[in-house]
Amino acid sequence: MRAPYQVLVIPFIREEKKYYYAIFKRKDLDIWQFIAGGGEGSKRPVESARREAEEEAGINRKSRYIRLASVCAIPAVNIHGLEWGQEIIMIPELAFGVELFSKKLKITGEHTQYLWLNYEDAIKKLKYDSNKSALWELDHRLKNNSLSGTEKNIKTINKSLSGA
Repeated sequence: MRAPYQVLVIPFIREEKKYYYAIFKRKDLDIWQFIAGGGEGSKRPVESARREAEEEAGINRKSRYIRLASVCAIPAVNIHGLEWGQEIIMIPELAFGVELFSKKLKITGEHTQYLWLNYEDAIKKLKYDSNKSALWELDHRLKNNSLSGTEKNIKTINKSLSGA
């Protein structure tokens, strides 16, 4: 059974002190985006991110995943209908970066191609704002060596949401 959340996975690689990000062209929508997919059952979001990345791009589940603070709410009807009832009409999309050491990925039935691009070129091609925001965060954290601040950032967001 689908869990009421979506994951977004950003593959990245570092070459000669520069970062590159893999973006994927969707077969059905003819747009560029990162790896995306839904949660399943009681699986934790990082487990869903690992599964989606393996299914869509052949990325090893043991790769290093980085939970990002970037989160957005997307209409449930666009993802899997109103499977969770009439009250659950928005679900969170949780973002992850995944560090790779090879640019070789596989293409599945969901995509027609992928490109490895620097931040400036990737941001121009991406369709969805949620993808752009997550890319900005990952790129900023990598270039400023601030991955350790992610957990504090997530706690701040969660605190704000719980006090609404």
